[in-house]
Amino acid sequence: MMLGGQNYNVVVAADATSAVMVAQREKPDLILLDITLPGGNGFLLIDRFKKLSRLALVPIIVLSGENSAGIKERALEAGAAAFFTKPPNSEELLAAIQQALGKPPQASSAGPPDSK
Repeated sequence: MMLGGQNYNVVVAADATSAVMVAQREKPDLILLDITLPGGNGFLLIDRFKKLSRLALVPIIVLSGENSAGIKERALEAGAAAFFTKPPNSEELLAAIQQALGKPPQASSAGPPDSK
């Protein structure tokens, strides 16, 4: 809802298998990925996206319910553009999305994103 309210076109996939199919069909500008999703491991999914020519350069922002430095480090090493612990701060997430898409940040009082 938050992203739709910011004029982003959002397409949702329910699990790892459908995420690959949807991403290949839609060729998204950005992927928001929960590391713990039904039907697969988010880290394996990042690797799979990076190996698919149509998706290799699509920025991925990772969300996780687990607040662990190891999870964040692993996600960033796998190629994620940013990492957020759920629930993410809306302003920081929007700033990270804009940065990943190469858009200038919108004026706000939040300051630069810190890629939690």
